[in-house]
Amino acid sequence: MGAVYDRIHQEVAARADRLWDTALALHRDPEPAYEEHRAAGLLTSELAREGFRVDRGTAGLPTAFTASAGSGSGPRVALLMEYDALPGLGHACGHNLIAAAGLGAALALRAAVGEPQGSLLAVGTPAEERGGGKVTLVEAGVFDGVDAALMVHPGVYSWSSAPLTASAQVRVGFHGRAAHPTGNPTEGIDALGALIQLFNTLGVLHRRLPSGSHIQGIITDGGRATNIVPDYAEGLFGLRGATTAALEELAGELERCAAGTATATGAKVTVERVGGRYEHFRDNPELSGRFAGHLARVGIQLTEPEPGVYLGSSDIGNVSTRVPAIHPFIAIMDATDGSDHTPLFAAAAASPRGRHVLLAAAEALACTAADVLLRPEVSARAWASLREKAAAGL
Repeated sequence: MGAVYDRIHQEVAARADRLWDTALALHRDPEPAYEEHRAAGLLTSELAREGFRVDRGTAGLPTAFTASAGSGSGPRVALLMEYDALPGLGHACGHNLIAAAGLGAALALRAAVGEPQGSLLAVGTPAEERGGGKVTLVEAGVFDGVDAALMVHPGVYSWSSAPLTASAQVRVGFHGRAAHPTGNPTEGIDALGALIQLFNTLGVLHRRLPSGSHIQGIITDGGRATNIVPDYAEGLFGLRGATTAALEELAGELERCAAGTATATGAKVTVERVGGRYEHFRDNPELSGRFAGHLARVGIQLTEPEPGVYLGSSDIGNVSTRVPAIHPFIAIMDATDGSDHTPLFAAAAASPRGRHVLLAAAEALACTAADVLLRPEVSARAWASLREKAAAGL
């Protein structure tokens, strides 16, 4: 494999300026969720230019795409790209680097090995908001038969895997009875009072939740006038759990608390999920270890995540619970300097350090993909690792 790795290094180096130009073009022209048409067009044009077969609008998502190369008979590797930006902040999550790194890995690997036995997929995944993105792609079967799903994410830590929790949104509505608070107060059932009581109950519940689990809620409907006892009140709650099973346990706790509050206040309650569920990220040590080794060869060292620190949730979790996957973080600025989703992080995504991370990540991704395509035992071990973690509920 040493000769293959050397060719990949040469192919990434030959495209270095072009890949950086792509990252900067995305950075200069940020497009928010579900409006990433120019970004998708730029990336698919680059892939088609080098001989990939491109399917635009994958799974009915206008800004999704799948580009493929290879014979189709053998292992299947998917390199994932994100390219949406944050409203008002641009690429303050560094998705311009994710896209360019995935692009560079796909182009370099195909150039290094030609048409591989098996399939090399470059999958453009649009924003995850409103239950779209990878959740929809998973449900549409885009990852069926895939042996490795690979992507990287810029960050403020250099960690070999992503401590990403499972998450869901739940709407709770209390139905009471309107009344005048002075004229006939005893005839009313205060829906807003019931909702506030639920918030208080959840505050007590929060003290005994396990690490990685929490509930954050807002009031989305609290009534219409101060001289009317509200007959309806509604809250939206964001739930997170360290694992998908923990998330479902938390959802059950919320439903029981809501039902108890309804009984205590005389209101009726409705509880419903809003949007899709993000499952927790299940790292594949066989693949993430290989990626970390390849990245170390180009001068970037990854460490294990810090225990007890979680970095939010992502739809990559829904991919990782079904096929072997990696999602390492690579620092483009240090945690002591700030965090992502800030103007400083957006600037870092177009900095010299950002360029270095982009090229290193593209090479390490391509080498990891080559391991899966050219060494059957790697895929077998990756699947064994996934099955072992699934059996343990991790």
